[in-house]
Amino acid sequence: MDLQTFLRAIRKFWWGIAVLAVLGAVGGFGYAAQATPVYASTVTFVAITHPTSESANPLAGEQYAQQRVATYADVISTDRLAGAVLAAAPGLGLTPTYLTQHIAGSARADTVLLTATVDDADKDRSLQIATLVAKVFPEMTDAIESDNGTRQALLSFDVVDGPTLNPVPISPRTKLLIALGLVAGLILGMAIGLLREVLDNSVRSIDLLRTITDTPVLGVVFRSDPSGKGPVVMAQRARSVQAEAYRQLRTNLQFVDVDRPASIIVVTSSMPKEGKSTTATNLALAFAESGRRVLLIDADLRRPRIGEYLGLEGAVGLTNVLAGQVVFGDVAQNWGTQGLVVLPSGSIPPNPSELLGSKQMVDLLAHLRTQYDNVVIDTPPILPVTDAAVVGRSSDGVVVVVRHGHTRRAEIKRAVGILRGVDVRVLGCVLNDAPTKGADAQLRYGEYGYQQEPVARPGRLRRLLGRLRPGSRRAAERAEFSRSAGAATVGDVLAAELSLPDVHATGAGRHSATWASVVRESAEDERTEDAGAGVQQDPTTADTTETRVESDAAGADDEPAAPDWDAPVMHPVETSDPAAEAADPADTPDDDPASPAPVGDGDVREDVEESQDRAAAPNGAAPSGNGGHGGAAGQARDERAIAKQRALLRRQRS
Repeated sequence: MDLQTFLRAIRKFWWGIAVLAVLGAVGGFGYAAQATPVYASTVTFVAITHPTSESANPLAGEQYAQQRVATYADVISTDRLAGAVLAAAPGLGLTPTYLTQHIAGSARADTVLLTATVDDADKDRSLQIATLVAKVFPEMTDAIESDNGTRQALLSFDVVDGPTLNPVPISPRTKLLIALGLVAGLILGMAIGLLREVLDNSVRSIDLLRTITDTPVLGVVFRSDPSGKGPVVMAQRARSVQAEAYRQLRTNLQFVDVDRPASIIVVTSSMPKEGKSTTATNLALAFAESGRRVLLIDADLRRPRIGEYLGLEGAVGLTNVLAGQVVFGDVAQNWGTQGLVVLPSGSIPPNPSELLGSKQMVDLLAHLRTQYDNVVIDTPPILPVTDAAVVGRSSDGVVVVVRHGHTRRAEIKRAVGILRGVDVRVLGCVLNDAPTKGADAQLRYGEYGYQQEPVARPGRLRRLLGRLRPGSRRAAERAEFSRSAGAATVGDVLAAELSLPDVHATGAGRHSATWASVVRESAEDERTEDAGAGVQQDPTTADTTETRVESDAAGADDEPAAPDWDAPVMHPVETSDPAAEAADPADTPDDDPASPAPVGDGDVREDVEESQDRAAAPNGAAPSGNGGHGGAAGQARDERAIAKQRALLRRQRS
């Protein structure tokens, strides 16, 4: 195992290591909390030499004392001293063995000092035993040095410090136990992480997949957001990272072998739930997006999913065509606006493998090869059934989908071996569900995409308060409109606001016509409300407004504006009855069937005539209605009309 593998294992299991480290520290603290505290009392002795006439050298006496102090440090823990202590205090109720285990001596280096330490769970008894040691130890050493009184003692011990009780327990050492538990947890966590890495036999990297299969890795599809809209990312999230991955897969398939281009492509996997149907669907949409004639066939006759993903009826499809019950053209279904054709699975037969390997299937694929640029076939997994291998023999190659962290190494190796064993061309593999973050992140640039960054917007409550604030922008706009309400109509104000520079040049005429219809409807609403309120409108103003709208729409068709590549696409608004448009095909130009009908002269003329009729009414009253209520009521209606149209504009701009 190299350093890179070790670091990857640690990074993948970092959470487990952290949890075990915390548990170890908590365990150390818990042990310290429940342990019985132990107290220590100390007494310090100094060795004094008594030189004789034969040994009057002070240096020799000092060396002799240091040697004897080291020896007597061990004597303190003997049964002789324990017996002397018990003889001096028979009421202790202790045994000599207990005393020898709880009394220890230590000599300080290069000194003649000796320290006796007594530890006990009872602090008072610890001090009592230390006091007894301070009394009996000098007597015992004098007896040893004087050789039972036959000669003068050459060395004696006197107490220089103590006995003293340490009020802080010497055991347990809480900080040390916490540190030991933390280290033990870290070591255990790293060991488990390394063990998981060694025992993990799933495919988790591009290099490993390439080595196992000995095939190129055609693409890496990154893990999608769990809150995504569905598996068809090419249609539902066309600017997402996953959609770009399928476009890259499409490009790699086009250039995987220039001498032998693959037009009929089988998509399969080694085991279920690896994403083969999702890959096949989005790959077909990626081909169709490039302007090719593409057919998507759901040949998974055991668990069909294509119809469910695309929302198509799959009761009649491939199986019925192969059985001769229907012809291909009757069951092939168009999907979307990019020219994708889908052939559902049809009714599930009792013998899928025999049906897919029949001569009818071979003839059908040969016919479809001449009709479509690319045919993408979704088939069942390789290991459970042989359908993919059977269909693969009639195709130009097979793409094997491998799910990151799910597919076992032995499974993908065996699946590729089965395909090669029946002379099926393996184009390559696709690593699906790959993470973009973490230790197993395949590509650091995987999060690059073309989706626009979300614009930060204030909360709903803040927006509402902003509208109600007297000094807000909306309040200023309303005040300005109130001041100029007598000189301008709703149509005039909207016409000024609808001068949108961010419309693509290719659709300038269509969009201008759409906005013209929006303005015209706004003017009609205004006149309808004013008819009931008795508000008079200047016919000259109405004529000017409608004529300006018409000229703007016509000028957009004649002189398209320069393209603004950074502007969002403005989709047209359906303002007319679809049934009426279908009944009168002359409204749609032949050169652009998708364009809506332009604004006609008759529409503008009718609006102007209606405005003139209103102006000719006596006392500014409406031609019909319940009577007028001018002044503030009319201004309020105008404000509501403008607010409605502004909301429509905001929706279109977004």
